[in-house]
Amino acid sequence: MATRRIATNEKTHLDQDDIKNEPRSNISPEVPSSVIAKLLAFTAAMIVAPLSSYFLSINKLFGGNSTYAGAFAAFIANMVLIGYVIVAFRDDQQEREADEAEKKKSR
Repeated sequence: MATRRIATNEKTHLDQDDIKNEPRSNISPEVPSSVIAKLLAFTAAMIVAPLSSYFLSINKLFGGNSTYAGAFAAFIANMVLIGYVIVAFRDDQQEREADEAEKKKSR
């Protein structure tokens, strides 16, 4: 015989299907869903706003001058980015104020 079976009654670590009575791990995200929604909205705005501003302004605002239209699209992209930073700071500030109010209540 080329191979032999293990003749013990003891289960190996591969055979043990018993569920241990360990506490379940918390797999919920640390980041609230509202923050993820804001990030996705600003990501979409970062794609859509500069592209649409470029193609809308190239003929209507700047008379075919693609340099000015590109600069305008870059300006719009920067405005979206600044808007995201402002929203993120306000959201963080509200979270801090809520934490401070909770600490005062617990005293």
